[in-house]
Amino acid sequence: MSTRTIYNHFTDKAGLFLAVIQESATRAADAQIAVIDRHLRKVTDVEADLIEFGLDWVTPRPDSAAHFSLVGQINAETGHIPQEAINAWQETGPRRVRRELGGHLRQMADRGLLRIDDPDRAALHLLLLISAELPTHHATLPADELTETVTAGIRTFLHGHLRRDG
Repeated sequence: MSTRTIYNHFTDKAGLFLAVIQESATRAADAQIAVIDRHLRKVTDVEADLIEFGLDWVTPRPDSAAHFSLVGQINAETGHIPQEAINAWQETGPRRVRRELGGHLRQMADRGLLRIDDPDRAALHLLLLISAELPTHHATLPADELTETVTAGIRTFLHGHLRRDG
């Protein structure tokens, strides 16, 4: 396929990049939302269910590796990427996923399981707490170390958001 054929379809390099990042972000977000739904649709034991979610969340997926390589490139090249493309990626991927997670956290709060003032912020906190300590390529971490990291993050999250009577 020639460059001319590509640009006839996408107009320019920025249009091509925008299409690629949106498609990639959509697929990655769909996979992440499936993890959220699988673990948080019906929570019966808040800590145990959140830990299971966290472990599944941080488990690297081969089918998402290309997307997260692209995200690394975006982060490295932010100054050279049109703001429109960055906004589209954020809205299609990370913000969409956080809203979905926030919705599940809000439902847990509505059931009296958590105390949540801002579901989107709580979702961001949860995701940061379960993954902030992990190295970029955490596929090589021993399972017990991964479990310890996720469990500590979940317990910290619950310390701030677990509903306390009294």
